[in-house]
Amino acid sequence: MTSPRPSTELTADEARRIALRAQGFLGTPDRRAGVRGVLRHLGAVQLDTISVLARSHELIPYARLGAVGRKTVENAYWTETHAFEYWSHAACILPIEEWPHFAFRRRAYRDRPHWNHDLPEGTYEQVIKQLRAEGPLTATELGGAKKTSEWWDWSGTKVAVERALMYGEVVCVERRGWKRVYDLAERAVPEALLHDELDDTECLRRLVRLAGQSLGVGTRADIADYHRLKAEQVDAVIADSGLVPVTVEGWGKPAWADPQALATPPRGRHRTTLLSPFDSLIWERARTERIFGFTHRLEAYVPKPKRVYGYFAMPVLAGGRLVGRVDPAREGRTLVARQVTLDGPKAVPAVAQALVGAASWVDCTDVRVERVDAPELRAPLIKALADL
Repeated sequence: MTSPRPSTELTADEARRIALRAQGFLGTPDRRAGVRGVLRHLGAVQLDTISVLARSHELIPYARLGAVGRKTVENAYWTETHAFEYWSHAACILPIEEWPHFAFRRRAYRDRPHWNHDLPEGTYEQVIKQLRAEGPLTATELGGAKKTSEWWDWSGTKVAVERALMYGEVVCVERRGWKRVYDLAERAVPEALLHDELDDTECLRRLVRLAGQSLGVGTRADIADYHRLKAEQVDAVIADSGLVPVTVEGWGKPAWADPQALATPPRGRHRTTLLSPFDSLIWERARTERIFGFTHRLEAYVPKPKRVYGYFAMPVLAGGRLVGRVDPAREGRTLVARQVTLDGPKAVPAVAQALVGAASWVDCTDVRVERVDAPELRAPLIKALADL
């Protein structure tokens, strides 16, 4: 693909600040819009089963808004059909307005020739019939999620309802006890949005534009990764997406930016916070290294002896930089920092502030530090915690 000649040159620092503002970490957050505002601003909030301090979809608004109540977070996502769950970057909560944009993916699933699970004859129709009569329901309420205790051994009912979810005939309207609650899309999605009228090109064009807005500035790989599009899909529509080509110092690859992000210099207060490893600010490892000079990898699925930073190491954001990591745990009302990695002595006050803030949010009254990678910084960190 031949890109138009970029007309804007950004320094690496300008690109970093644009990215931080686009992700809601620079400037005053719109508290009136609250959690729903964060969701619409980001365009996607990743879900994950791991819960240490809280689940990732709760940590995302906390990192941007501060100590918003966890019940408030759930209600904001799942009441009055403001959101739905679908496959985007991964399993994500998405603003309901994006339902039409994923028509291309629903069509692709409907045309998919092979699946990992067999669908028993008549089961799909029975699930739709039951949801129409009784929904919304979990897979268990529909007749059982699994045949055995093995995680992968889905029942026919679970296979059917998940297939219907991917096709778009069924929608996940909330999580209840971490189980998906399913309903018919025709009942749950507002009528004005319940359509697959957009062709694939228009779906992709809109998602590329939205990804560019949520990133502020990004390479083709950055933009593609946001909603897990293919590189060639991005290439096909980026010229008509409304994003503008730019060059960024040190990036070495073509980039595109949201023109609104270029219109005003990013200014305001930086957030100091622990980040979920699944935060969209750090989704893409190469981008995180390029922007922050910080290598981020979730080690929850790495064998314990091979972990470097810990099971659920949470990067610490302060002053627009990633200044360390904390692998947290909870023991009663104590937040335990099992392992702390600091980017030098200057990071100590920020890491202490992030720990105290997170502890307060999850109703812990104490913070205990176990291991610090730089042993000489352990005492200064404990003192900083005591002073807060």
